[in-house]
Amino acid sequence: MTQNVALLAAVPSQNIITSVVLPLVAMIAVFYFGIIRPNKKKEKAAEDMRDNLKVGDEIITIGGMTGKIIQVKEDVVVFETTGMKTRIELMKWGIQQVTKEKNKKEVSSSKTSKEDEASEVREEEQ
Repeated sequence: MTQNVALLAAVPSQNIITSVVLPLVAMIAVFYFGIIRPNKKKEKAAEDMRDNLKVGDEIITIGGMTGKIIQVKEDVVVFETTGMKTRIELMKWGIQQVTKEKNKKEVSSSKTSKEDEASEVREEEQ
């Protein structure tokens, strides 16, 4: 037993640090950068998407229903589904994805109209 105690006392403290602490720090770093940080980014992106909902946006709910937003309240969204115009109230956290944003359509159509105007001006100059 005295030999075991002597062996433990002879082990330098640097070996303990490199063999125990460094792998522990490496595991924590892998968990943070591999799991925690990407999940926080996804949650933030989903929260931003839900905060920027507008009337006219087309959405998909977590349950798979699709529709067009009719009214946006603080925590609730009213959307319309199908041709029968069934209106459903849904909590914002129940929205999974925005498929078509109203402003993107307007921006893209305004760009094409500006491009059309520019091409007409070029044709008149020729």
